[in-house]
Amino acid sequence: MHLARFPRKHFAHLPTPLEKMERLSAELGGPEIWIKRDDCTGLSTGGNKTRKLEFLMADAEASGADMVMTQGATQSNHARQTAAFAAKMGMKCHILLEDRTGSNDPNYNESGNVFLDDLHGASREKHPGGIDMNAKMEEVADQMRADGKKVYTIPGGGSNATGALGYVNCAFELIAQANDRSLVIDHLVHATGSAGTQAGLITGIKAMNANIPLLGYGVRAPKDKQEENVFNLALKTAEKIGAPGVVKREDVVANTDYVGEGYGIPREDTIEAIEMFAQLEGILLDPVYSGKGAAGLIDSCRKGHFKKGERIVFLHTGGAAGLFGYTSAFDFK
Repeated sequence: MHLARFPRKHFAHLPTPLEKMERLSAELGGPEIWIKRDDCTGLSTGGNKTRKLEFLMADAEASGADMVMTQGATQSNHARQTAAFAAKMGMKCHILLEDRTGSNDPNYNESGNVFLDDLHGASREKHPGGIDMNAKMEEVADQMRADGKKVYTIPGGGSNATGALGYVNCAFELIAQANDRSLVIDHLVHATGSAGTQAGLITGIKAMNANIPLLGYGVRAPKDKQEENVFNLALKTAEKIGAPGVVKREDVVANTDYVGEGYGIPREDTIEAIEMFAQLEGILLDPVYSGKGAAGLIDSCRKGHFKKGERIVFLHTGGAAGLFGYTSAFDFK
């Protein structure tokens, strides 16, 4: 798979580190746990969307756009990284934020990622939860196009076949790192939401015939819907890289037991996971994605789903800036 054939902006700090979590592994007393640090991709505290945006923003530039537009939840990591990318490229950025949680907490609505959206110079507007945000975005974009702006729209999470190329490339990168240190990966796990990260990873893994099971811990949709979304995007991604049919339906696996009350609403085990990673490894997770993914990982270890002696890689999707929108969820004595 020769991804150099696709336009790309090389802004991310790559390769991201692959580190063994000694203290967390000892605490859980089971498998050997490693972490792929995609919270270290650079650009406004980093995160998984930066890999996707390398391809998406290059495509925007090639199209002649002078503005990028995207959408996401109030504390969207993707929106913040898009705003940062646009700032670096000298493009305007407009963001549609969806109120998915109904929170009235001023920190949630104005701090964390929202503050960084403003700091990077993006304009933004807010919409109620439950509407078709991609459709609303296209409506707003058409209005701006009528005023003469050249708008390139990016779906929520950067999750289309172009954005998923970033995680095809991440799969190549991770396996190269594992090969260089003779690290046999028994399982790769991560938080899955808008589907682009999981779709890109499984496409890259299958294209290389790496035989690494991939598990996404869902943060929003029910299991069947999440797997369907990932599989459909993986099919498009595989076709885009010239490997049609390489991903089968059974390759796409999600566990949605840790979603709780809904997207962006942390559970008790989300908070426990965030505190464990912070206090055992000095690593910051977020309450929306990586915290729920880590809660799934921890519970799976405790229940023996991952066996003693197995090597598990947790892909950290970033998002620590969002912690500042959730300070009320923590109770430090």
